[in-house]
Amino acid sequence: MAKNKHPKGLAILFFTEMWERFGYYLMLGIFTLYMIAPETAKFAGLGMSNLEAADIYGTYLALVYLTPFFGGLLADRFLGYRRSIYIGGLFMAAGYIGLSIPNSMMAFYLSLLMIILGNGLFKPNVSVLLGKLYEKPEYEHLKDSGYNIFYMGINIGAFVCNFVAAWLRLSYGWGWAFAAAGFGMLIGIVWFAIGNWRVPEIKEADKISPKRESDLSLLRIFMVLFLPAFAAATVGWLIPDNLFGSDSNDAFIFFCLPVLYFFFNTWRTADQNEKAPIAALLSIFGVVIIFWAVFHQNGSALTYWAKNNTARELGPKMEQVINTIASTEEVSTVPREKQLIGLHGEDLGTEVGPSYYFDNYAEEWPVGNLDGKPEDLTEKEWKQVDKSSVNKYGKLKLWPTELQASINPFFVVIFTPLVVAFFGFLGRRKREPSTPGKIAWGMLISAVSWLVMVAAAVLSGNGIEKASVAWLFGVYGVITIGELCLSPMGLSLVSKLAPRRIAALMMGGWFLATAIGNKLSGVLSGMWDLFEKKSNFFLTNAILTAGAFLIILSILPWLKRVYNENVKN
Repeated sequence: MAKNKHPKGLAILFFTEMWERFGYYLMLGIFTLYMIAPETAKFAGLGMSNLEAADIYGTYLALVYLTPFFGGLLADRFLGYRRSIYIGGLFMAAGYIGLSIPNSMMAFYLSLLMIILGNGLFKPNVSVLLGKLYEKPEYEHLKDSGYNIFYMGINIGAFVCNFVAAWLRLSYGWGWAFAAAGFGMLIGIVWFAIGNWRVPEIKEADKISPKRESDLSLLRIFMVLFLPAFAAATVGWLIPDNLFGSDSNDAFIFFCLPVLYFFFNTWRTADQNEKAPIAALLSIFGVVIIFWAVFHQNGSALTYWAKNNTARELGPKMEQVINTIASTEEVSTVPREKQLIGLHGEDLGTEVGPSYYFDNYAEEWPVGNLDGKPEDLTEKEWKQVDKSSVNKYGKLKLWPTELQASINPFFVVIFTPLVVAFFGFLGRRKREPSTPGKIAWGMLISAVSWLVMVAAAVLSGNGIEKASVAWLFGVYGVITIGELCLSPMGLSLVSKLAPRRIAALMMGGWFLATAIGNKLSGVLSGMWDLFEKKSNFFLTNAILTAGAFLIILSILPWLKRVYNENVKN
């Protein structure tokens, strides 16, 4: 066997995860836009405020990454990895398709619940199953690069999906876009089933490790963990005068307390040879919370920036169109502020009000929207507009906001081979950083990335002028390098250090840390409107990530020692 040949099962899990992430990120790319879209739009949204949408977005992301903890427990003790993947995938497909049901808040929340539960069963177990494939001696040294390749599959799906989402939701409505996410998930499940039939090593890797006598039964876990967690969440929800900004924040934080204690108790009761690896993983989990808190603002704060503060036009130069319209006597009575908002496509969250009629690939101003009259013009103003003078200058084109969500996965696909090759180059010279060292580098690079947005905000007058889209490419380009050093390396580290009997549980711990970070991302992005200077908002992200880097740097010698003592080189 070739020294650097990966197991055949990698291709099966690669494309399974690619299609699952296609559906997941397709939904996530339009989720905030759907919630804040006006109910009076051509394709009606939910009409929520930025703050309401950020709260639901953060709660959803938090729960999506919290449930893998429970899914890991079920897989380790009862279901196994493959069965968990099948059940979880079908739940998610049903949830995405359920979101396509219009005008039903019950269907909306029930669908989100199905996605959350399905992801809990799917997400940790496909990652653990991948690690199991690399436990053979001939594959062990390729585990880090295997997870990098696996991570590239995730981001191919995340890159392509936003183009599909934009086309479907602009052409046919939100429902078709959400349904496409469900069909993508079904394709992934079919591919996984074919792979199980064609590649026997996947089935061979799906073996539940025997539990110890001291391990809790599922019934006992339900009594000592699930019930207290839900009881704590109820208390958090009912507390008057929110402690953490909203009822959902309080409920989530309180829910996590018994879960965190469960992990502490897992470490406390572990065998002596398991204590250090579990402690190292728990330390990493604690630090990466900050990374996810700032990283996952790509679906909220950075979406707001892309929509309202980024020049998205693809047609005539804005200055020429504005000057032409302003020069006509009939339109001169329209306030300049309203002209600028309409023409720049600043369609949601403005002080003047919703004005979404430029949020399309090609829409004329102002014909064909809101029965021909822009929402921010009065009837008197509309009668004074010389329509022929305006329309003869053609179409003003904007690229859809959700396409900004494809910038990060685009860079992941481009940079992954380069990062793998770079670490391979260092490895051949015996200078490759350890997996914990790579995570530390990832945190530092991520902190630096937010300085790009600080510069973007300062140079654009904190949103007074439209910023170039190049700034979004800049921040995503830098943070993607940090992400590639941190996220797939975290998955790899868990698969290396976690005791076999609780491998999926500890993978669930990684996603629990992601869940807490995601919830905090909703809290942070909920403050977006409170920051008059957006440069200060982005600087806060940079400071938080830099602080996390200093923490991991301080414990790095201990992490390396634990890693060297417990991982085969």
